[in-house]
Amino acid sequence: MSIHVPGLRRTAAAVVAASLLLSGCASEEKKEPRGQGKALAEGFRNVDDSGEPSAGGTLTYGAYTEPASLDPTVTIAAATTGGNEMANIFDTLTTFDPEKQEFVPRLAESIEPNSDFTSWTLTLREDVTFSDGTPLDAEAVVWSQQRYAAAKAPETALWNANVTSTTATDALTVTYDLARPWPLFPGILSTGPGMVVAKSSVGADGRFTPVGAGPFTLGAWKPGESIDLEARADYWDGAPHLDSVRMAFLGDQRTSLDSLVGGDVDAALVRDPDLVDEVLDLELPAYVNMRAASNVAIINAAEGAAGHDPRVRKAIALAIDPELMRERMFGGAGIASSDLFPDYSVWHTDVAGLAPDREEATKLVEEAKADGWDGVITYVDGTDPASRAATQAVKASLEAVGMTLDPKPARTISEQITRIAVERDYDLAGWSVNFVEADPYARMFALMSTTGTQTYGMYTSPAMDEHIAAFQAATTRDDQLAAVSAIQEQVNEDVPFVTFGPYSELSVWNKDVHGITGGANSIIMLDDAWVD
Repeated sequence: MSIHVPGLRRTAAAVVAASLLLSGCASEEKKEPRGQGKALAEGFRNVDDSGEPSAGGTLTYGAYTEPASLDPTVTIAAATTGGNEMANIFDTLTTFDPEKQEFVPRLAESIEPNSDFTSWTLTLREDVTFSDGTPLDAEAVVWSQQRYAAAKAPETALWNANVTSTTATDALTVTYDLARPWPLFPGILSTGPGMVVAKSSVGADGRFTPVGAGPFTLGAWKPGESIDLEARADYWDGAPHLDSVRMAFLGDQRTSLDSLVGGDVDAALVRDPDLVDEVLDLELPAYVNMRAASNVAIINAAEGAAGHDPRVRKAIALAIDPELMRERMFGGAGIASSDLFPDYSVWHTDVAGLAPDREEATKLVEEAKADGWDGVITYVDGTDPASRAATQAVKASLEAVGMTLDPKPARTISEQITRIAVERDYDLAGWSVNFVEADPYARMFALMSTTGTQTYGMYTSPAMDEHIAAFQAATTRDDQLAAVSAIQEQVNEDVPFVTFGPYSELSVWNKDVHGITGGANSIIMLDDAWVD
């Protein structure tokens, strides 16, 4: 089984090397967040789309990584994993509007709930076709979503646990009946289930070739180098201004940013805090998505792992200072917080994450050792400079409270994913949870519920299931925030992972690029984009 993750907490980027930790304490000088303090809200920065659009040309985008597949049943719909490519090939039924801060129809004409949010009616636009000429009608949507539900797709568990039936009630209408109230249901139609796949995508031999209703079609794919997208003259919302888009795989964020500044690419994605600082200082046009709990260490709670003991999980969280991690990993850039949703977030509450407490951590370690634990923590992380700095900081922090860290650095991101997500051969690991600001429910379900598919051995509990379900069903902001408070309290109790802080994800482009629009999961749409 292949595992696809929406970005580890850091890429193998050439970041500024952090000094090694010489003691278990963070620096006494607490630095305020620098550049990311200017990027703490969803939406656009420094964008000027005035003027008459130019026709033609190719926009080159420095992609975060090369996707393993462009099949939504295989690859998570996020900008870090191929979501930009898929969204521009398939389009989406709904999209996130960063100005309205809500999900709105896109391929859909409208989407309306019943009185208690247990049924939703989606009406499609007329005369929308796939690139093979077949209609995107209600039957096509139902077929594509049934295919998604039958696969081991990134959000299959979430979909199947909630959607009891998907029915084409007429040529342009789809009705979704749900197992429970879900006021934010339109959000899932902006991701994988909302990327409608044409039947012709699946060949007689089962091989997948993407055919969608989006503004572009798949052109040349040169593995390890680039993916070309070719404009569709018959796109439902009018032909794109561009002739084509090239997604270039340059190896890391630093190379992408340097290529952008040097004019070799037109746009790029960055998310490491020190690089975000640089981008914001350049005052280039950008689209910002905040990703809560992006810099975390997940804890394996499976039987036989050190984290199976709740005292060990709590001791790990109390031993590591998020401020120390920010300082060592990124030289003070970004935000340090143990809160799931720090105070920039619309989901922030008065319930804080665990604060460092070395004395209590030491006590818990001693209790666990007295019951036979050997005190060893196997730690998996990457080998890029920020990951190496994180390993040193974690080592000093845990050893200061009586644990012994056994570092197991992964040479590649692929190896890191395999050891954590497939083999689950770790006690503690550098990772990313990535709660999106638009709607964090999907990630909560996947990572923190007992029926989630991406827990990777982390601790889950029926109590957490209840809190997540309460968040899903909440119809007012007050009720949603009450559920988030309960989730934070349960995280403090269960400690499935240790939160060091959020990231800002920025798609950034040069000033001669215009017309880019944004959505959820940092995805950008390029049907209206043009280059001077």
